[in-house]
Amino acid sequence: MTERQRRTPRQARAESTIKVILDATLQLLEAEGAQRLTTNHIAARAGVSIGTVYQYFRDKDDILAALAEQRASAVRDDIADLVISPPGANAVRAIVQALTRSFDDAPRGRAALLDAMYRRRGDDGGLAQHHQAFLAAIEGKAQFSMELTPERAFVLTHAPISLLRAAAAEPGLGLDPAALEDELVRLLEAYLAALPAAAAPGG
Repeated sequence: MTERQRRTPRQARAESTIKVILDATLQLLEAEGAQRLTTNHIAARAGVSIGTVYQYFRDKDDILAALAEQRASAVRDDIADLVISPPGANAVRAIVQALTRSFDDAPRGRAALLDAMYRRRGDDGGLAQHHQAFLAAIEGKAQFSMELTPERAFVLTHAPISLLRAAAAEPGLGLDPAALEDELVRLLEAYLAALPAAAAPGG
């Protein structure tokens, strides 16, 4: 079946079905973990046929990617709100909190969703949205005035997700979430503070 033949979530019923499938996936991730997750289990938990699942998703990874994108979209909305927040707001901490708290209700599924989010960054559209929201929230803040090259922007947008992904993959380390948040903020603020200042307009 081609992508064009697959249904798109345009109608209310389709959107409702997709939500049910994604909610069921999250429930199973928390109950059984990613290793035991299958499309058959998802269909059973969602109360739909396996055929219905495949009308909207190619496979289990596609469902995880959609669930991750749902979370990423919420994070982007939170980050975008920072763009219009007062200049003195701590943009870095707010961004780190938006990233970490978007998975608070999915501690067991956090690693799988972060993996899926990271893989989905290969989608130029999704990456561009996340990238632009992140940079807009930082670049315009009064406490930072730096010149962001593509390489520096890459580091800034990938470092938080990569570190959170690594932490989620190693739950045995027993990392304290609040302390990890502090260290992520310290890391990003130190990096931003070390960047060369942006050239003055007309300079």
